[in-house]
Amino acid sequence: MKNVIKVNHLVKKIGEQIILSDVNCEFESGKIYGLMGRNGSGKTVFLKCLCGFMQATEGEIYLNDKRLKKDMEYMENLGFLIEHPGFMENVSGFKNLKYIASINKIATKEDILDSLKYVDLDPLSKKSVGKYSLGMKQRLGVAQAIMENPDILILDEPMNGLDESGVKMMRKLLNDLRNKGKLIIIASHYKEDIDMLCDKVLYCKNCKIQELTELEGKE
Repeated sequence: MKNVIKVNHLVKKIGEQIILSDVNCEFESGKIYGLMGRNGSGKTVFLKCLCGFMQATEGEIYLNDKRLKKDMEYMENLGFLIEHPGFMENVSGFKNLKYIASINKIATKEDILDSLKYVDLDPLSKKSVGKYSLGMKQRLGVAQAIMENPDILILDEPMNGLDESGVKMMRKLLNDLRNKGKLIIIASHYKEDIDMLCDKVLYCKNCKIQELTELEGKE
């Protein structure tokens, strides 16, 4: 099934501060969308609104014919990585994912093992997550996002902490998932990754989000 996310006149305020104003955009399956903008421009807030983790002040978000916060509490069939993923530090990556998988009861043991292999982590390692490097934790966060084979992926700075081999792995993974028809949205500071991966690029500036090709005088 082809999925389409539509954002209509979205406004987000925190207190009296306007974070996002009259945002209108559309995302569809089989494409990677890049979201760029300076720190504090509203990228992460926008992604949290898309996921359903934050309530928009005004406007509507639809997944096909379902309205977020009316017909569904959170975006359905979603895998996500937003900010720093929280894991249990004293157990292995596999045990972390096994515990998380027990909540929705979608991912099997084989799915967990496969997702760890997919991001080049040893699924049989007993090493505790507290001893992981930043890059390894990032890989584990991506493994968590993909282990239930979601149709939609929303990833905030997925390249953070990754070395050169990790970046290559992530690029291949995202391309593979796009080729499988997934809808993927990534926020990144790395222009090279955005240029190489994305079918469309959106830019967040002055509370607005527009296609990069439509912007004038962008920084």
